[in-house]
Amino acid sequence: MDKIIEYNKVEILRNEHVALREVDFSVSGGEFVYLLGRVGSGKTSLLKSLYAEVPVRTGEARVFDYDLLTIKPKDIPFLRRRIGIVFQDFQLLTDRTAFANLEFVLEATGWKDRHEREERIDTVLRQVGMATKAFKMPHQLSGGEQQRIVIARALLNKPGLIIADEPTGNLDPETGDQIMAHLHEVSTAEGVAVIVATHNHGFVRRFPGRVLRCERKMLME
Repeated sequence: MDKIIEYNKVEILRNEHVALREVDFSVSGGEFVYLLGRVGSGKTSLLKSLYAEVPVRTGEARVFDYDLLTIKPKDIPFLRRRIGIVFQDFQLLTDRTAFANLEFVLEATGWKDRHEREERIDTVLRQVGMATKAFKMPHQLSGGEQQRIVIARALLNKPGLIIADEPTGNLDPETGDQIMAHLHEVSTAEGVAVIVATHNHGFVRRFPGRVLRCERKMLME
């Protein structure tokens, strides 16, 4: 599989402080990768650097065909369209249905044809087992159901990479397992690279993947 992420001797700054230094790692298509580490160890900074929200100042850093050290602001939205992001706190629009949340993303990323949008939304909702909940408002859904909608949202533009930052942090253990199973299946069935930041070491046993650790401002395998 081709490498979609390549970092070499990268330093990542957060608010002008070094979050991680000497970062060397690569990820290929279809890989399932865990990012472990304590709160404040640099996990989120590393993830945000992948979609150019946190700047990379030194070293070599490429995601897909984009050089993160020289990427122009006008190119950042195109990079982000190739990445699906799953947040811990869902970040759904609370004033519209699950369907409308997904349609909003497609409209914002250039899907002009209404029929094509509806077909794509139906596909991703079925993929995460939420086809019957399309017209529910977020407050009418459980936390696990909301997170499934978030995974559906991440899949809309057929990304090559999904980034999940503590995706089960607000869920009970059983629901958390279901969400991790969905992400693991996406990786194996769709050939999508998935990076999951988590505190839960039990997931590594139940849903095997490669493990990276953030410790002492370093990334270790």
